[in-house]
Amino acid sequence: MAYIINDDCISCGACADECPCAAISEGDGKYVIDADICADCGACADVCPVDAPQAE
Repeated sequence: MAYIINDDCISCGACADECPCAAISEGDGKYVIDADICADCGACADVCPVDAPQAE
């Protein structure tokens, strides 16, 4: 299952920089993860300062 980014996102970009699949992009007010590309590796969750990426 892909990760999702919840509303706690502060748009810092740390997750996007860490994603090995380039599945994360800046959205409207928060970053978003493309579920079709996400490899469910959890790298984004490991670097997020507010724990916004969550396993779906």
